Amino acid sequence: MFSLTEVAFLSDGHAPFRTLKPWWDVFTDYLVLAMLAISIIAGTLLMSTDQVVCLPADRTDLAASGSLVPRPAPRPLDGPEPAAAPVGTRREFPTANGGRPTNLDYQQHLYISQVCYHQALPWHSKYSPYLALLHALVLMVCNNFWFIYPKTSSKIELFLSILRKCFQSPWTTKALSETACQPLEGNFGRMKPCPSQISQAGVGSREEQAPSSSSTTILDRKDRERAKALFEKIRTFRAHAEDASLLYWVYTGQTVFKVAKLLAVLGYASGSASAIAFMHVCRPGLGDLAGHATFSCTHSLAYILQKLLLSYLALVLLSGLTGVYTLSWLLRRPLRQYSFGRARKESRFMAIPDVHNDLAFLLHMADLYDPLCSKRMAFFLSSVSESQLLDVRVDHRGGYEELRRQVGRDPWGRLELRLCALPALHQAVYQMADLEVLRLEYLAEVKFSAKVGQMAALSELHLCCCPATVEPTALAFLQERLRGLRIHFTDVTEIPSWLYSLKSLRRLHLSSHLCSNVLALESLRKLRSLEVLVLQTKLAELPRSMSTRLRQLRIQNDGTKLEALRGLEKTSGLQQLELLCCQLERIPPAVWRLTGLQRLDLRSNGIRGLEEGAGFQRLARLTGLKLWHNHIATLPASIGAAGSLEELVLSHNELESLPPALFALTRLRHLDLSHNRLRLLPAEIGQLGALRRLSITGNRVRALPSQLFACLELTSLQLAANALTTVPAEIGSLVLLSRLELTENPLESLPLELGCCPLLKRDGLSVDNALFETLPSHVKQRLATPISAPSP
Repeated sequence: MFSLTEVAFLSDGHAPFRTLKPWWDVFTDYLVLAMLAISIIAGTLLMSTDQVVCLPADRTDLAASGSLVPRPAPRPLDGPEPAAAPVGTRREFPTANGGRPTNLDYQQHLYISQVCYHQALPWHSKYSPYLALLHALVLMVCNNFWFIYPKTSSKIELFLSILRKCFQSPWTTKALSETACQPLEGNFGRMKPCPSQISQAGVGSREEQAPSSSSTTILDRKDRERAKALFEKIRTFRAHAEDASLLYWVYTGQTVFKVAKLLAVLGYASGSASAIAFMHVCRPGLGDLAGHATFSCTHSLAYILQKLLLSYLALVLLSGLTGVYTLSWLLRRPLRQYSFGRARKESRFMAIPDVHNDLAFLLHMADLYDPLCSKRMAFFLSSVSESQLLDVRVDHRGGYEELRRQVGRDPWGRLELRLCALPALHQAVYQMADLEVLRLEYLAEVKFSAKVGQMAALSELHLCCCPATVEPTALAFLQERLRGLRIHFTDVTEIPSWLYSLKSLRRLHLSSHLCSNVLALESLRKLRSLEVLVLQTKLAELPRSMSTRLRQLRIQNDGTKLEALRGLEKTSGLQQLELLCCQLERIPPAVWRLTGLQRLDLRSNGIRGLEEGAGFQRLARLTGLKLWHNHIATLPASIGAAGSLEELVLSHNELESLPPALFALTRLRHLDLSHNRLRLLPAEIGQLGALRRLSITGNRVRALPSQLFACLELTSLQLAANALTTVPAEIGSLVLLSRLELTENPLESLPLELGCCPLLKRDGLSVDNALFETLPSHVKQRLATPISAPSP
């Protein structure tokens, strides 16, 4: 017996799993319980009162059944009564026809009834309740198998514990709801000052009231630390749950098994109800023993068993229909990926990542219980929410010192401050006169006031999903001082109109996944001082007029075809051009007119070849050319006209041979031919005397020409994933070589001359360990000796 405490404990232990039980699983559980009750009732009746009563059949029955066994002659009606039988003799039992004696005693009746019970009674009448009980138990286990399977139950328990903590965390209930002055279940996430707090703040500007308006919503240190720990736990669980989709396949497998089992039960049990009958004819083959060959038997429980079996089959049919619906739900929807699109739309937090595999499936199942579960967890998956937690002390206390601690240096050594997911721009920022770079990400509202004039060193501004406005006095300051501006937007309203009036702006970076029709590209001509322009969006054509001082243009088009490049004709001073993922089938003619071009990058454009008359001779200043990740099969001889070329990247193309004109580029320092179809490296490569880095990784080269080692300036030689069987001994002449890659080659040994390369060490030699061990010990010792240490 279970005590009340133990029963309560078991109930509490199974209660959390209700979150992941959709309505069809709950409905099936109740159906299985009903099946279990029916099978137990039927089984109890069979064990307690089940019996068969058999009597000999008369001649009419025998004739109808085809039996030729005669019936004993009846006693005359007017004859004398028979004498009483002595003790121990046979008792005569009357038959069902007129009370005729059967010449069977009681023990014979019991024996014949038992024999007929096993021979004449169908097995459905004897064993169907027990099979129903077994099926109900199997369905009960199968319906909850994914909760008890070790490799899935661990993830489920972790998910439910994390979900419970998300609901209990003060970060979701206090910091977000009170700071935003909105209920979390509603429009959660866009941080705005509470109107009641603003009205109570007294006289003063809105900027001065903002820090004090939230002073009552400070999270204590303990709550903040718990929220940070929860962020880390969710990050770890996400990495663990997204590595496989085991939960989805286990749940699908158990549903398929359940439906198949229910169909099998319906298949064999559908005919059982008609086979369960009250009357049965039995021929036990006991004529010599009993004097009768055929018996008429009655089964006392036939009627109630038939009704119970029909009820059981109705429940099985309902369970089968529910299982078919479950399968259609599993196969109809992409359950191995989950998008927080609705949460992003409601919260305006665009940094909530989509999840995949097991975590996505768990969130889909939780949504069937309550969509609020995924909304709660969405905050802890968002990097914006995490950044807001880190900045919450700054937001509420408003101390200059708190902001000062967050100031760091960017890769160029400039002082930089990053603020993320705050209700508004903090007033203490204006006190940082030495700040050079200001990064604002996911701020609900940004308004630059006249105080920005105190930031004398400010030269670059980053706005990520921030609708920013500028007062006239502040705009005058930004027009004079701002040199760089980076804007990442997801909505048209996030593009500030004042950016086109920044006359001193030199670097502009616009990034979005929207189409080009949302950009006022023609207004870029107003930026007369613009030197660097980066457009990471989906452009159909370039603006027709741009700054004549433009030196660098980079377009990342995300696979959208760039139709027109007429705007390039007026940028004669362009020095660096990058057209990435623009679906260009050939190099645009407008490129050949850029006579001052120094670097050209045309990555991932689908270029299939270079025209024979390509105007490389016009690009006299071209020093870098990158045509990687295209479909180029041949190089024209005109490429030799680019005499100033120092870097040539042709990796991930379809080159099978190299023209001799390529090796006329005597200034070439970096040549990347990796991941092509080259089988031979021409001997003319020895003419590249200035070559420092050469990569032919991922080709089919079988041998290296000896002329290659006449390039004495080589410092890096990447030869991995080829068909090399030997490395020439001339490699020892490369005294400047410090990097050598030889993996994935059918090499049997390494040349001893590797020890003659003084700058080549073990960490710069990429080779299998087994192959490295084939070298003599003194060579291995020389390669393992640091450069600073004297050689033995």
